[in-house]
Amino acid sequence: MTKKKSPQLAGLRIVVGRARHQASALSSGLRELGAEVVEIPFIEIRKPRSYKPLDSALKKLHDYDWLVLTSVNGVEALWERLRKRRLTKKHLKHLNIAAIGPATKKAIEKRGLKVNVVPEEYIAESVVESLRNQVAGKRVLLARARVARDVIPRELRKLGAKVDVVEAYETVIPESSRTRLRTILKDSKRRPDVITFTSSSTVRNFVALLGKNMWRGRPRPRKASPIDGIRLASIGPITSSTLRELGLPVDIEATQYTIPGLIKALARVEPGL
Repeated sequence: MTKKKSPQLAGLRIVVGRARHQASALSSGLRELGAEVVEIPFIEIRKPRSYKPLDSALKKLHDYDWLVLTSVNGVEALWERLRKRRLTKKHLKHLNIAAIGPATKKAIEKRGLKVNVVPEEYIAESVVESLRNQVAGKRVLLARARVARDVIPRELRKLGAKVDVVEAYETVIPESSRTRLRTILKDSKRRPDVITFTSSSTVRNFVALLGKNMWRGRPRPRKASPIDGIRLASIGPITSSTLRELGLPVDIEATQYTIPGLIKALARVEPGL
């Protein structure tokens, strides 16, 4: 009789730090592999402080040649505002659209529009490379979070594009997660084996939630840290770079910079190592 194989992640407790409304895909994928999942959001999505810049851009959509969206959050925030302004997909039909990755592409297509460009690697630098020969002399609208890397607008302007960057939403630290995170790290029976990070913002907010001098990193020599012995898993190189910048290790990194890619990377983790 063949012995039934145990789920790949059986025995592992994994913290998912995505925003509450986005955690389900990662959490369900990990649970299917047998992991015990603890959801503690490191990030919360809020409306922008002012809609004036975004509304101004929406009034002149006909002037743009390209729309660039770098997250599902950006897609959702933009479409919510379009509805408020009584604008529909027909007002965007003339635009060429670039999406940073497959999840963003899917969110756009779900709303009835064609996506013209998705880079091979799902990072800002690859978005720029994909648009290299297509934006000179063109007007580009980039709708994104209030705080984000400036790679896309800076590099597209170097290529001759006129780029308008508008805030579609902002990310903040969910204060309700502070106590939950600190409590689980102090409890030997509930401590996680792995903590996941899906963006640079989740890394920075995680550090802020822990508080100053509580994480493994600089300065050295250091005292024992509440995350000693816990592996940190990153969705890709930009997130990994932020972890290292803040003195944190990268124990696991996805080779495909998506939620399915992160799940695959975690599936290779062996309990107890």
